[in-house]
Amino acid sequence: MKMLTVALLSAIAGPAWAQSHAHAHTDAAPAAAPAAADHSKMDHSKMDHSNMDHSAMDQSTMDHGGVDHPQMDHSTMDHAAMGHGTAPVAPREPIPEVTDADRAAAFPPINHDAMEHAPNVHSLLLINRLEHWDGQHGTGQAWEAGGWVGGNINRLWVRSEGERSGGRTESSDLEVLYGRSVSPWWDVLVGVKQDFRPADSRTWAAFGIQGLAPYKFETSATAYVGEGGQLAATVEVEYELLLTNRLILQPLVEATLAARDEPEHGMGAGLNKAEAGLRLRYEFSRRFAPYIGVSHERLFGDTADYHQAAGEHTRDTRWVAGVRVWF
Repeated sequence: MKMLTVALLSAIAGPAWAQSHAHAHTDAAPAAAPAAADHSKMDHSKMDHSNMDHSAMDQSTMDHGGVDHPQMDHSTMDHAAMGHGTAPVAPREPIPEVTDADRAAAFPPINHDAMEHAPNVHSLLLINRLEHWDGQHGTGQAWEAGGWVGGNINRLWVRSEGERSGGRTESSDLEVLYGRSVSPWWDVLVGVKQDFRPADSRTWAAFGIQGLAPYKFETSATAYVGEGGQLAATVEVEYELLLTNRLILQPLVEATLAARDEPEHGMGAGLNKAEAGLRLRYEFSRRFAPYIGVSHERLFGDTADYHQAAGEHTRDTRWVAGVRVWF
């Protein structure tokens, strides 16, 4: 009986003692936190960073060894000692100076034989002016045309110009010339010229040059040696000013000179004729372009006197309208 009583008291007192023991631990002061890890003594090389969750770290509270990065003066750092390196002041391999041999290699002389890429023969016919004019002393027609056939270096040139007035041909000529390219922009010409006039047909030996002068001036200068030793020359300069891709303004200046007087041919020494024109054309295509313009002609010196004595006018201003085509 006594033993049964002791067992009952133990069963009743056990839970009560456990509950009071738990309250005693709750009311007591919390246990001290474990000491902070000393990172300076930690061997980071043995830590497995791949399994660490860096996103959960509070970077703002981490102590990076007392380094205050915003207050650091990077300009005083010895980057060479830190392993970053510095750019060299001078190139490791100095750039050599340009020599005359380098310039000669960059701009070699033109090899005309190499420019003849193929034996194909090409051709062009340009009617630069085919126009009707209305001047102070009448009306008429005029033309100027030229063409060539050949390769890139050697060509056969044909040129012609003339004028009609009052239903008859006042002047006309035909030139047949051999041309050879002496540079990318210039050709040298040699050949013959034949004048066709009602009472003054003459044959000339012709020597000249034509091409594109600086600033894109189309230039032609030809000297003529005629019968009886007469020397004459013609110089023509044209320029094309693109107002739009199709609207083009073309000024022209042409002058004729002679070495000596020839009254029988109405030709005086020195500058005997000059023409200045301005033509505005519209290119419906590159091959076909109508134009309008104005032209002024004037005779000088003894040439003017000879024509005036024959009852002809020595100057004239003309309005012109025509077409420019090429094939």
